[in-house]
Order: sequence, then C-alpha cells, then structure tokens
Amino acid sequence: MITQPIQWLKRLSSQLNPTFILGVFLIYGLGQGFSGALFKVVADYYWKDVQKLQPSLVQFYVGICFIPWILKPLWGILTDAFPVRGYRRRPYFIAAGVIGTVSASVVAMRGDMPHSAALMCFVGVSASMAIADVTIDACIARNSIEVRSLAPDLQSLCGFCSAAGALVGYLLSGFFVHHLGSQRSLGLLALSPALTILLGFVIYEHRTSGSHNEKKQVLERVGMTIRSMHQTIMYPQVWKPSLYIFLALALNVTTHEGHFYWYTDSKAGPAFSQEFVGVIYAIGAVASIMGVIIYHKALKDLPFRKLLYYAQLLYAISGVLDLIFVLRWNLIIGIPDYFFVVIEETATRITGKIRWMPMMVLSTQLCPLGIEGTFFALLMCIDSIGALISKMGGGVLLRVLHVTRTDFTNLWLAVLLRDMLRFATLALVFLVPKGGQCEGLLPSEYSEKNETDIVDEETLELVPIKGKTEA
Repeated sequence: MITQPIQWLKRLSSQLNPTFILGVFLIYGLGQGFSGALFKVVADYYWKDVQKLQPSLVQFYVGICFIPWILKPLWGILTDAFPVRGYRRRPYFIAAGVIGTVSASVVAMRGDMPHSAALMCFVGVSASMAIADVTIDACIARNSIEVRSLAPDLQSLCGFCSAAGALVGYLLSGFFVHHLGSQRSLGLLALSPALTILLGFVIYEHRTSGSHNEKKQVLERVGMTIRSMHQTIMYPQVWKPSLYIFLALALNVTTHEGHFYWYTDSKAGPAFSQEFVGVIYAIGAVASIMGVIIYHKALKDLPFRKLLYYAQLLYAISGVLDLIFVLRWNLIIGIPDYFFVVIEETATRITGKIRWMPMMVLSTQLCPLGIEGTFFALLMCIDSIGALISKMGGGVLLRVLHVTRTDFTNLWLAVLLRDMLRFATLALVFLVPKGGQCEGLLPSEYSEKNETDIVDEETLELVPIKGKTEA
C-alpha cells in the first residue's frame, strides 16, 4: 500500500517531466482541492450567517461564481498567444495569484460589505483558480495525447491530488468556522493564490523577442487556432460526446444550498454542527479518493459507452438516498441521521467520481495536437456551462418550490425532480463512442495535420533544483 503509489509516481515521472507532476500537485492538490473545499464550506456559512440570504439566492450566487470557469478558452488564448514582456506563462500565474489574494483579503477584512460586493470578491477568488488551472490543463492534455496509454493515469493523479487536498480542507473548514467565524476564515483563501504568485516567479520559461513580426504572427496564429477549433468541433466524433457531457452536467440539477440550510436547521432538519458539516464533506473527499481508486484499478480499461452508462445508473440510484434522508424515512427504519448521512455522502461521491473520471479522459482524447491547450479549455468551457445551468436550475427549482431559510416542506419534491433528471440522462449515452479509453477518437488525417502544423512549441516546466531538465 505504501510502495505501490510511490512506484506509480516514479513511473509517471520517468515517462513524463517530474516538474509537470509537481505542478499537478500544486494546482490540483493545494488550489482546487484544499482551497476549493475551504471555499465551499466557509462561503456557505458566510452567506447564511453573515449575509443572511435565502438558499435560492445563494444557489444563484454560486452559479455566478462559476462564470470564470466558463471563460477558460479566453484564459487559454491569452496565455498561449499573448506574451507579456516575452513571457507566456509567468505573468498570468502572477496575475491569477494577485487577483485571488486581494479578493480573499478584502472580503475577510470588511465586516459591513454589501452582498453584491462580497459576490464580486468571490468571483475574483474563483477567477484566480480558473486562470491558474488553464496552464496545467494544457500540459495534461498534451501529455495525454503524446502518451495515450497514460491518459487514464493522469486523470487518476489529478483526482487523487484534488480529493486529498479536499479532504484536508473539509476537515479543517468546520474547525476554522467554529473558532474564527466564517468571515475571518475567508482570509485563509489567500494562502493558495499567494503561493501561485511564487509559482509564477519560479516557473522556467524561455523568453521570446516580442518583435513586430512576431506579434503579427501571434494574431495570425490566434485566427488559425479559432478556425481549427471550429473544424474540430464539427466532427461527429467530437460534438456528439461533447454534447453528452454537457447534457449530463446540465441535467444534474443541484439542490446543494437547500440541503445545507436543511442540514443546519434545528427544527426541520437534523441540526448538524459546524464541525460535523465539515466532517460530512471530509467523508465525501475520502469517498472521492475511493472512487478514483476503483476507477484506476478496475474501470480504466472499459469502453467509454459501457462505463458511462453504468456509472450514470449508479449515480442516479445513489441520489435516491437523498430523498430517503429528506423524508426522514431513515428514522422510520431505525438508522440515525449521523450514520445515514455518511452512507448517503459516501455513495454519492464514489459514484460521482466514477462518472466524472471517464468524462475527463474522453475530453483529453478529443483534443488535436497543436491546439490541445485551447481546445481542452473550450471543452472545459462547455462543461462549465453545463455545470452553471445545473446550479442556476437548482436555484430556480428551490425558488419555484418555495424552499427558504425556514421552510423545507417541498425540499423532497426538488430532490425527486433532480433524481428523475439523472435517470433521464441514461437515454443520451448513445452519443458516447464505444471505443476504449486509450484509443484516439479523432480522424487520423486530422490529427496528423495538426501535429505537423506545430511551430515553436514550448514546454512549461518548473525550475529544476539541479541543472536543466528536458521536457
């Protein structure tokens, strides 16, 4: 159990760049994992206890905070095609870190901030995470294309890092909220972007000349990239699975804020404490790690369509546990709330991760060489729009059913409608290709054409401790 993960990491490092592996740990583990988990819990308590907003409005605000992730193609084009003082990567890491550090510090220090201003600060924190995420995603997409046999392993590594970081973040979030308060705890969100600033200074990168002709070539390359993206997305092998992933995310209407308010209500709900709410999410992070392990050990060799069908089916069935919990049927059959919520959270997170991992592998296999960074950002943008529709749809559902801070009468109906949509998604699996997860999905002539069009492709790496490491 100890040596096998170490050997796995050594194998990845030997076939890929060790500094790339380190970058995955920094961005996915510390940024998306730890900070993302802390952000989720602390922000929920901030909206509920400090701003005192209704759950439906908070659900809308959560969707707005997701907008920077929809703009990932823009961040990808900026970092790929518009260098600053000859550098393509460093300035954007530094800018992302500054935005996140300032936004988190402002919302933590101002006690009388209007909820609209606080929302803008939260958008800044989210933008910081999204911009920092774009570069590492481009590296992952390229490595997945060049070494297709490692594509599932790379997604497993990202899943491990993200889930392990989230586990630590969730475990500490309830403690911080209880002892520091939700607003002061928001200051801890400045840690990750501050380290992102440092990362921007230590990234090893060749400096370009920045001449007039080069700038003209950059603009021409942007136009060529956009045309290539349009041509690629028009292939049935690309738009059909992309459409499935979009619809699978959009139809997965989330009612998280309604659940959170119900969790902490002393009359209608189980009245979980702040610490236990963090423990619930931490258990979910452990379950996510279990889902990654199950995928990595037993499922990464299955065909896309077969795996996604059964994963979606299990995910829909796990959602029924939410309905049982909200209706309090668990008490009728003699299962205490504290025990049943562990069962529900574990089942949902494991099946959710098993459902998500092949979607990410599928996305990397749809990217052509030469524009893999920007095109992967485009696919992630499509996915983010689907997730935004899911969050906004949940807000509309909670508002229509009149689920408020104190009235949870129709929360069970919202959960029932959500579960029906999850089962309906099974009818769309025909859009997913039948091929294996290590097979190329693009037409061979188009992949080869893009590969030959690569000009002056630079490699991003961290500064090695001893000497220069070849990418």
